[in-house]
Formats: sequence, structure tokens, C-alpha cells
Amino acid sequence: MPPRVLVPLIVACALFMENLDSTVLSTALPAIARDIGEDPIRLKLALTSYLLSLAVFIPASGWLADRFGARLVFRAAIGVFLLGSILCGLAGNMEQIIVARIVQGMGGAMMVPVGRLVILRTVPKSELVGSLAWLTIPALVGPVVGPPLGGFITTYFHWRWIFWINIPIGILGLVLATMFIPDIREAVRTRFDSLGFVLSGMGLASFVTGSTAFGLDIFPRPVIFALLGTGAVMLIAYWFHARRAAAPILDLTLFRIPTFCVSIIGGSLFRVGVGASPFLLPLMFQIGFGLNPFHSGMLTFVSALGAIAMKISAPPILRNLGFRTVLIINAVLSAAFVAAPSLFTPQTPWGFILVVLLIGGFFRSLQFTAVNALGYSDIDNERMSRATSMTSVCQQVALSVGVSIGALTLESAMRLRGGTELLPADFTWAFVLVGTMSFLSFLVFLRLPPEAGAEVSGHRRQGLVVPDPVIEMREKA
Repeated sequence: MPPRVLVPLIVACALFMENLDSTVLSTALPAIARDIGEDPIRLKLALTSYLLSLAVFIPASGWLADRFGARLVFRAAIGVFLLGSILCGLAGNMEQIIVARIVQGMGGAMMVPVGRLVILRTVPKSELVGSLAWLTIPALVGPVVGPPLGGFITTYFHWRWIFWINIPIGILGLVLATMFIPDIREAVRTRFDSLGFVLSGMGLASFVTGSTAFGLDIFPRPVIFALLGTGAVMLIAYWFHARRAAAPILDLTLFRIPTFCVSIIGGSLFRVGVGASPFLLPLMFQIGFGLNPFHSGMLTFVSALGAIAMKISAPPILRNLGFRTVLIINAVLSAAFVAAPSLFTPQTPWGFILVVLLIGGFFRSLQFTAVNALGYSDIDNERMSRATSMTSVCQQVALSVGVSIGALTLESAMRLRGGTELLPADFTWAFVLVGTMSFLSFLVFLRLPPEAGAEVSGHRRQGLVVPDPVIEMREKA
């Protein structure tokens, strides 16, 4: 197997481990709470602590990869994640689980952007779409495989195996990374932006924790608003700092590149809807329709098959139609399938639900692949590490906002009818709203010129001269 195929597969397996672990825990929380004698609601801090750790350490990942080499940092990230998994499996109380999840988050924060960076710097841009498609699958498969796997392990084995199954996968990943991941690093070293790390870390941690807490009912509303306010103040302070810093930890000048800017803004709007779906669907199937966690997870698993089918379809689709056409049309199609579960009722045939989720998984995966590839299409190697850090941060924020919007809509629908328990009808408005958010992303993609990202997609129109946005920007400067 050639390295250009093997490297994306190694990175994808590591990202799958990270994505799977994040969703498996949700199903097992009640069993863990019973075993350690803790309140399940309070134990949800284990979920929040992981997100907080991600938000703090993702911005530093690009600098670390440039300074110490992508292979060393990627291996270290797997090792730290494994250490956190072992500590989670050995934990005997809530405090130990929270600390272990923070350690896991430190590893996960490095695995995602550094793994993506390895691919971006080793794969030619003409083959980037196919390689990035492998990274789309873990992000979509993990959330749908997690619930049934978590339910199966918790029911028939023990919840500690949820964390211990990471050990053989991680060891294999360490061996393969040592053998096949190239040692990529920047020749020019920059000073670490300590102040920017503190401001961005505190700002993102407060904002992500506050927005996610809306969906977890962990903190009182005044505390949540205080977290969101603190996060906003810190991020504004970082914006002023980044304008003066020589090498800010999050490079805001990347947004001057048109394709990157459109990818981040449009992709974030799209991810708000898609990020809410793994939160809303299990709730609707279990609380609204009365399915158990295992059957609910098996029902949503079919969307993963659609994501896998996209792997071989994305390159020819983008080559024939180009980024602009695909992103505009597919944004509308994907949004329709994000909103489609609003039509589901307990009487809806399972076959119809499976078909909708299968096709929706294909279109969502295609949109993820196209957005990711477009964002890096005009980024040079010198700024690639900063671009991966910025992209990972924006993705994490968008997904947490999606969960928050979905939860708030459910709560509002329940209170408007004066109820105290969720009914199937409450989910209708939630799916419609997040589907609308994803639909609005097509307005952003309309700004793209027809030739956007042509070097990556391979799309050419006869007689069309394809400009280089980065070169044009430098000439204008």
C-alpha cells in the first residue's frame, strides 16, 4: 500500500478512536454513575471536562508540530490519549474520571489537527480530496457507532472496557505512526505565544463549556451566561492581541484568504446543524419513540454506510462540478436531510427512516470533504500548521453551538406546551431549526468564484484562467 494511502488511513484510525470514545461515554454514564455511587447529572462533568481540555490545547498543536516535528507530536498525542484511557478505566470516583478525561482531551487536541497536518503536507493537492475523505468518515461514523457500542459493552461486559479497548488500537497506531508517518517540521522556529495561549485557551474553554452546558443541564443558567460572557471577553482580548503579535497562536490573517474564509464561515454554519443531529436523534428514538439505546444506535448506524460510500464518490464529483457547484447544491440537499427527521413519528416505517439516514449520511460526508479540501486549497506549507489549528478550533465551537441550539429548542418547545417531559412533537422544531442553520450555509458558498480550489478538485473550464488567490493577495499588498 503506497504511503499516500497508508498515512491517511493511520491518521483516520487515530481520529476514529478519539471520535468513538467521545460518544461511547454518553451511553455508559448511567452505569458508571451507579457503579461509583454518583449522580448521573453531576457525572456529565466528565463530558464537559473533555471538551474544555480540547478547547485549551488545540491552539497549541500547530506550534508544537512545527517545533518538535509532526511525527513526534502525533505519537505523543496517541500516548497521552492512551494514558487518559487507562486512567479512566481505573477511576473509582467522579474526580478521578474528570482528571482522566482532561488527560484524554490533551491527547485528542493534538491528534486531530496534527494528524490532518501530516496529510496536508505529504499528499499532493491534486490528491487531497481523496485523502481528506478518509478523515471525514471517523467524524461521522464515531458518533453513530458510539451509542450502540457503548450500550453493548455496558450491557454485556463492564463499562471500564469502553476505555480499555483503546489500548490495542492505540498501540497499533503508535507502531504504524513510527514506521510510516514522516517527520515533518518547519525549518523556521517562532517564539511560543504565551499570552495568546492563555487568552485563547480561557476564552474557548469558557465559551465551549458554557454553550455545551445548555444541552447537559449541569450548571444554573446564571453560571452558563457568566461562562459565555467570560469567553466572549477573552476572545475579544485575544483579537486585539493577535493584531499586534508577530506570531499569534491562532493566525487571524488566514481569513484574508477567500477560500479559507468561506470554508470556515460556511462550514461552521453547516456544522451547527450536523453537530446537533447525533445529540437529537438518540434522544428522539429513545425518549420520543421508546427504543432502547442499542436499538437506537443500530438505527442511526446506517448513516455511517452513506459516509463510507462517499469516499469513492467525492473526487469524481468535485472534479466534474467543482467546489462552488457542489457546495451550493449539496448544502441545500444536506440541510433537507438534516431537517428530515422532523417528519419522523413512532409510526414511521423503519425502512423509510433507514433510507433517509443512509442518503443523508452520504450528502453530509460529501459536504464535509468538500469544505475541508476547499479550506486548504490556497494555503502554503508555511502556514499549514496554523490553518489546521484554526480549523479545528472553529469546528469544535460550531459543533458545541449545534448541541446548544438543539437542546434549547427542545426545552422551549416543551415549555411552550406546558409539559415536563419530552414528546415526539418537540423534536420537530429542533430538527427544522438546525436544518435551517445548515441551509443558510449555501448563501456563504455563493461568494465562491467558479474556479475556486481548482488545483485541488481538478475541475477546469475550457478557456478559463485559474488565478491563485494567495498570489493575488500578495500582489495587492
